[in-house]
Order: sequence, then C-alpha cells, then structure tokens
Amino acid sequence: MFDLKQLQLFTAVAEFGSFSRAAVALSVSQPVISRQIKALEEELGVALLYRNGRGIVLTEAGKLLENYASAILEQASRATTELAAMRSNPRGTIVLGMPPSVGIVLTAPLVKHFREEFPQVTMRVVEGFSGHLLEWLMMGKIDVAVLYNAPRMNNLLAEPILRDELFLLGAGDDAGTLGTGPVDASVVATLPMILPARPHGLRLLLDQVLGQAGIEPRIDLEVEAMPSTLRLVEGGMGYTILSYSSVHHLVAEGRIRYWRIKNPSIERELLLATSSQRPTTTAIRALTALIRNEVRALRKEGVFEPAG
Repeated sequence: MFDLKQLQLFTAVAEFGSFSRAAVALSVSQPVISRQIKALEEELGVALLYRNGRGIVLTEAGKLLENYASAILEQASRATTELAAMRSNPRGTIVLGMPPSVGIVLTAPLVKHFREEFPQVTMRVVEGFSGHLLEWLMMGKIDVAVLYNAPRMNNLLAEPILRDELFLLGAGDDAGTLGTGPVDASVVATLPMILPARPHGLRLLLDQVLGQAGIEPRIDLEVEAMPSTLRLVEGGMGYTILSYSSVHHLVAEGRIRYWRIKNPSIERELLLATSSQRPTTTAIRALTALIRNEVRALRKEGVFEPAG
C-alpha cells in the first residue's frame, strides 16, 4: 500500500502540473519524485498522470486518487496536530492512590500544582491501605500509586522515594514519664497501644520488627482508621506508632508528642509505583515527576521527619 510520502509527492505534482515545480516547492530532487510516482503507479496497477505539451495531466485514476489523497493527508495533518497538543496539554482522567498517612501531607500541594500545569486533566485521588492500593493498581483501577513496602512483581514498576521512620506517638498526663529523648522499643510492651489489626501493612511490619527483637506490644485497642486512632491518642486513650508526617501538624500545635524509637528503630520504604501492563501517558509521567518533587520539598520542610 502507498505511504503518506508518496501521496504528498503525488498531490504536489497534481497541484503544480509539473515535476520540476513540485520539486522546487518540496525541496526534493525531481528524480526522487519521478521514482516515487512510478512506484505508486506500479503498486496500484494504473497510470496516474501523463505528459502533454503543457505539462502534467492527471488520468481518470489520478483524479480519483487526488481526491482520496487530499482527504487522507488532511486527516493525517489533523492527527499530528492533535497528538502534538496532547503531548503539551494532555486531557482525560488520571487516578492516584496513596495511604492516608501520606495523603494528609501530599494531596493538597500535589493536586494544586498538577491542576496548574495540566488544567485539562481531571485528577481523582483515592486513599487506602498499601495492600489495597497495590491490588487496585494491578486491576487498572488507579494509574499511579504511592505505597509502602510493595513486593517485587514483574508487572510492577516501583521506585523508592523515601525511607520513612516510624515514631511512638502519645499525649495525656502520663506521656511526660517517657522523657523527651528516644525510647527503647521494649516500652511498647508496657504502654497501652492502639494499632491496626492484621493484615494491615503497618501491623505486619511492627509484628515482624518487634517480634525479631523479642518484644510483644501490649495492644489495648485495634483501630483501622488513622484519623480515629489519632483522636484516641490525642485524648490520652493510648499510644500508637506512625509516620511523623501523619502528626506533624498536631505536634506543632502541641496536641501530640512523639518519641524516636531505638533498639530497634522501625522504618518502611515509600514507593512510587505504576503498572508495566498499561501505557505510560504524558499525564502519568508528569504526575510521577511532580510526586518526586513534592516529596523532596516536603522532606526539606521537615514534614516527614522532625528537625531534632
């Protein structure tokens, strides 16, 4: 089948009525045009033009092809223009998923900057546990995920963006007995802890790290929702272990206190993930780049870890 280049050369010859004038207009040598037109005629099995004393004249087949060629070239030009516009100003919908402990600090600045840069893209943000986010990503329900400690998978493209230290959090009158410096992890065996139930990713991580150290936390209450957990902690109902980013605003307001944990310390890896089974669009590339930039900026601001 003929290609667009052949059609462009053919329509130029038809327009100018001359190989030489078409060659000048397109900055292409006349022999190249002659060869391409001849190849086109041989492929179609018909003569498209003939020479007379005044120049080039289209045959009936040539006139028919000129009509189709003009429409094809116009559509191709329009497609090229629209695709170029999509690269510079993409449209559509993009769905981002992240845990509540990350969303509380990342969602607002990220959405603001993304909408400023790509106003034609509708952005949707969903929050969930890392295990759920991974499942939604693999099912195609979300396009990009920020999640903790994802397993290695062939169809998962994941890059680490932060090592997230976990802190002991508490409030109330008895919190003063812990002092201000780091606390030994074994203290969770004596404090009333408020933690999520298994198989929540945070609970599994704590069970693994503390279990390896021979520490069994005293769990007085199991709560899945982070906002409810923080309200209970703030009300002096117990202690929990979470990222500093979850409570940096509460710490700044003096409503919750934090302690660094040692022997052992507890960390988890924050990952930026997409699925290798889905095409990477301009919007997805832009969103992942913005996430990296926002996380770096928030880290410099002291949102992910305290200054001391």
